[in-house]
Amino acid sequence: MKTKRIRASLAPFLLAFLLLLTSFPVMAADQTASASLDIDCVSAILIEQSTGKVLFEKDADIPLPPASVTKIMTLLLIMEALDNGQFALTDTVQTSENAASMGGSQIFLEPGETMSADDMLKSIVVASANDAAVAMAEFICGSVEAFVEKMNTRAAELGMANTHFVNVTGLDDGIDNHLTSARDIALMSRELLTHERIFNYTTLWMDTVRNGQFGLTNTNRLIRFYNGANGLKTGSTAKAKFCISATAERNGMQLIAVIMAAPSRDIRNECAKKLLDYGFANYTRVHFDAADCGTVRVKGGVQDNIAVRSESFDAIIDKSGKGDIEQIVTLEESAAAPIQAGQKLGSIRYLRNGVEIGSSDILASESVDNITYFGLLLRLLEHYLLI
Repeated sequence: MKTKRIRASLAPFLLAFLLLLTSFPVMAADQTASASLDIDCVSAILIEQSTGKVLFEKDADIPLPPASVTKIMTLLLIMEALDNGQFALTDTVQTSENAASMGGSQIFLEPGETMSADDMLKSIVVASANDAAVAMAEFICGSVEAFVEKMNTRAAELGMANTHFVNVTGLDDGIDNHLTSARDIALMSRELLTHERIFNYTTLWMDTVRNGQFGLTNTNRLIRFYNGANGLKTGSTAKAKFCISATAERNGMQLIAVIMAAPSRDIRNECAKKLLDYGFANYTRVHFDAADCGTVRVKGGVQDNIAVRSESFDAIIDKSGKGDIEQIVTLEESAAAPIQAGQKLGSIRYLRNGVEIGSSDILASESVDNITYFGLLLRLLEHYLLI
């Protein structure tokens, strides 16, 4: 196994901040900035979407009622069903008596009323429509109960350890066990953002359904008033108080700020803005493209060498810290056939100031089979007889 070191300058990523560099250690700067954040809510978290790195948290694992922020999981299952081809946006969804009976935020669907899946989805995202959420749950799974079971299964798959869903809306009158945490909301928000079509809805400020006859205004005011905002979901009830999962993207860095149990809508929004401002001011995203990493010798294969390629790598780093990023490349000198395309044959560790910030694998670019007896004989003849 061979190892080599490569230094990658941070100039392309941090040029604008070179004059602001200080001698403080990275962790000390991070702790100082975090400690200075004063947010008026019970629980909160700030993460970066591509890496999942936590940039700030406050009591992020307390189970709390999430109100309509619940619908992030509802929307995740809808988007997964859409992307899996279970339905099309042009499909017609019929409103049941149960769906039409939902209170709270709604578009006042009537029993038997039909609407395209596209308009139902738009109504859930933009207007937080409880009736549309129930209609889509029944459309996809046949019943709300079956859909909620899938919600809890998906939550477990995502590692949402402090979550239990009872319904698809977040309505919590008379309900005490419909709970999740700020960290768990960040996890499901991060997963929802991998479905890029969701941005077609979350970025809408105003729109209409019913052929322009019914207006929708986004419950998330940050979409209009915060630079880079692109989602995601608000919620409020007397029990949950005011909650939000706010997402925004600047310069290729997507942040997710979750606020739970703020005392008012305005304070909730200010808390979310404060977290997002903190993230964009103090962190930046660095990216290394996938790259060719030479070849590895093959033992007992139909070819002597195999090309290898690194995976792409993303990291979120503190803007105030000094130091280039060093790459330590470790590569197998040889590998025995058979080799499968995508098989790990090495790795790259990324360090800053001697501290590892992440790693990526080096993978075989193709498959190589074992050489057969006839192939080996032919190779020997080529070598010794020059045929």
